[in-house]
Amino acid sequence: MMFEVVPLTRHLQASIINCCKMNMNMDPFDEMSWGTLGTIRPFFNFNAERDAQDIQAALEQKDAVTLVKILTNCDNAQRQIIAQTFKNMKGKELITGLKEAVSGELADLLSALVMTPLQFEAYRLMQAMEGIGTDEEGLLEILCTRSPQQLSKISAIYKEDYKKDLEEDLKGETSGHFAKLLVALLKKKVIVGEVQTDTEVLSEAINKAKADPGPWITVLTSRDSDHLNQVFDNLESEKHEAVVEAIEKAFSGDLKLGLRTLVHCIRKPHLYLAQRLDTKKTAIVQGVMVSHSEEDLLCVRVAYLKQTGTTLYTALQRQFKGVHLQALLSICRSED
Repeated sequence: MMFEVVPLTRHLQASIINCCKMNMNMDPFDEMSWGTLGTIRPFFNFNAERDAQDIQAALEQKDAVTLVKILTNCDNAQRQIIAQTFKNMKGKELITGLKEAVSGELADLLSALVMTPLQFEAYRLMQAMEGIGTDEEGLLEILCTRSPQQLSKISAIYKEDYKKDLEEDLKGETSGHFAKLLVALLKKKVIVGEVQTDTEVLSEAINKAKADPGPWITVLTSRDSDHLNQVFDNLESEKHEAVVEAIEKAFSGDLKLGLRTLVHCIRKPHLYLAQRLDTKKTAIVQGVMVSHSEEDLLCVRVAYLKQTGTTLYTALQRQFKGVHLQALLSICRSED
């Protein structure tokens, strides 16, 4: 069963846009910025024992529709209670049962929903570094959009789940100044600075015959977004070009990608995530939607419509099908 499509009224759209603008002005490193503009909310008539029993029956019958209906109709905290109730009943993890009953991309999506939010982020970081090659953009998405408090917890979960040190893995998978940027993002702390001083430091570093990435890494990973946006405004007035364009000219390779992504996340985080969704790569679409479903997916939907001229709900219908589509639409929730 899919949720009824409920288009947003103009009044509601305007309210969401205003809230998104307010959220974008908040410090992205502050956990209090998260959790107000998600599409997934707690289920009012929640009954963990009933849901666990229904899930068990659905697993036995390989009834993916029922699994999707239950797991997308409650929030993550409620799913954790369901998962523990299921484990108490059956003596095994719910994720194990899901992977035995369904497969492929749907199994990945349902498993993601059952993980805790930060556990899922640790999993995504692990996936980005697993196998041949490294998904640099996948690493950057999480490291650029999560707060220091969140990243500290993600590191601890990563070590507990995978018996490896996240910082060491990042260093092992990358090199040079890009590795330094990733580690600085992982360990970022907000330090008060002077806007004019930081403007001059960044300007001097980028105007050298060979641009010096050190000050850029330091400043961009140790200031809040309001401060950095003022610095960027100053730089753009001084150089008469966007900061990302200056980065394009001054740096190269993965470092250029990293600094450019970080600036995008500071300037317009919801637009950045909308552009990630617009890659139409299944793992990215599922990752962004699940990760932000209880935080700011409404804002991402607004940015997606503005960026592409198409609602996310419609875009999903064009790309996916069957029960997998139903699950994604249930997370997206409605048309815009």
